[in-house]
Amino acid sequence: MGRQPNYSVSKQMDESQKEQAQKVFKAAPYINLIGFEMVDIEYGEVTLSLAMRNELKQVHGLLHGGATASLIDTATGFAVASVLGDGEKAATIDLTLHYLRPVTDGKITCVARVIKNGRRFLTLSAEVKNNNEELVATALSTYTRV
Repeated sequence: MGRQPNYSVSKQMDESQKEQAQKVFKAAPYINLIGFEMVDIEYGEVTLSLAMRNELKQVHGLLHGGATASLIDTATGFAVASVLGDGEKAATIDLTLHYLRPVTDGKITCVARVIKNGRRFLTLSAEVKNNNEELVATALSTYTRV
């Protein structure tokens, strides 16, 4: 039997890969529409932020849950992309999200991490915090290689 690839080996992203990720990020229409910012990207981990503004509020003046979910899905997507090989693609197959506290102002920051990089499926965790470093939401997500 042939040798199987080791998907759990820790790797690094070089500066050109980070620049390419930033370029793709900045060119994405939805990302620009919502207003996400990429704070950092490393192999298997991405940090994104989102500043609260009126267009993102729901009827009670809180940050819309969909904005938080989009932040998480975008962060996990870029974390997945950071570990994929050339020409590989992946898609979200589930996202379980727990909202823990409302957001009324300021900025939220999401850190998404690949916690299992399997042959077919990738599992990720995400934490969203507010300006006071209080946990706003947590999530688990699974992606499949396509």
